[in-house]
Amino acid sequence: MNDPESYTYARAGVSIAAGNALVKAIAPLARSTARPGADARLGGFGGFFDLKAAGYRDPLLVAANDGVGTKLKLAIDHHRHDGVGIDLVAMCVNDLVVQGAEPLFFLDYFATGRLESGVAERVVASIARGCIEAGCALIGGETAEMPGMYGEGDYDLAGFCVGAVEREEALTGNRVEAGDTILGLESSGVHSNGFSLVRRLAADKGWRLDRPALFDPDVLLVEALLAPTRIYVKSLLPVVRAGRIHALAHITGGGLLENVPRVLPEGLCATIDADLWAQPRLMAFLQAQGNIEPEEMARTFNCGIGMVAIVAEAEAESVTEALSAAGETVFRIGRVEAGEKGCTVVGSAETWSARASWSATHRG
Repeated sequence: MNDPESYTYARAGVSIAAGNALVKAIAPLARSTARPGADARLGGFGGFFDLKAAGYRDPLLVAANDGVGTKLKLAIDHHRHDGVGIDLVAMCVNDLVVQGAEPLFFLDYFATGRLESGVAERVVASIARGCIEAGCALIGGETAEMPGMYGEGDYDLAGFCVGAVEREEALTGNRVEAGDTILGLESSGVHSNGFSLVRRLAADKGWRLDRPALFDPDVLLVEALLAPTRIYVKSLLPVVRAGRIHALAHITGGGLLENVPRVLPEGLCATIDADLWAQPRLMAFLQAQGNIEPEEMARTFNCGIGMVAIVAEAEAESVTEALSAAGETVFRIGRVEAGEKGCTVVGSAETWSARASWSATHRG
């Protein structure tokens, strides 16, 4: 009589050894993100952060979480795992800085059907790079190996970040006034929104993503599309702490139209003039390939503006100079006016390939 077969976790598809090897490999990556308040060591059941050591007196904590969206699927399909962690961090920390908060610590969640340590390590390495760029510590996370939950080679990411802001420096939108100037900070590309449309266009139009882009022969199309989301934290925080910013808006899903009203008080609206900055060639390519109307562009993509800063008119020039000195490309793109809360984007004929003057409005 045969002995009953002995089951193991490995037979069920989970490799404890691979998980342990990954933790050992990524520990130095986490340590590289250490900052005042956190030593960024992995291995405990949770991560500590010392607000007093970080120099805060009367802080408010601010939390944000996000993912990378279907940009992740494009990266997986083309074996490009070295930027998605920066996207993950950027989507969280940019949401914190718009409230005036300094990102303090970050935790990640990596889930897959079968752990491929080389892939996971590349992803976590890019998360660490994003944390260093944002000035926050990678103090923990979760790696979940779940056979049967994901297709071969697929994985998913989620990020969670906590920041702090001194109570009197928090940005709530209450300082925004009619007559304020709207500044736009240049994006690094599509960032991490609109990729369901990008991937549909790629499939329907038969794009050769491994070929040079039509709009830039020095860059492969896939590289242009997967350029990591820009992290605006270190350039914005000094200006925020100096009290020179009335409000900030991170331009993510919903584009300029839907994100700018989120930081406006009742009775104020934003008017943005698309003639005031050049449409990036990548955005023009996407629009032409999809025959996308300007109004749809304004609510789907960032259109070259990854962050909006609302400032007093008298401060607009000096804030522009300060942000430019910190490495940002800044455009004066509109103004705040009295009216029903919302945002209107306008453009003249030929702007964003329009056949006539156009406008798009979102109330909210």
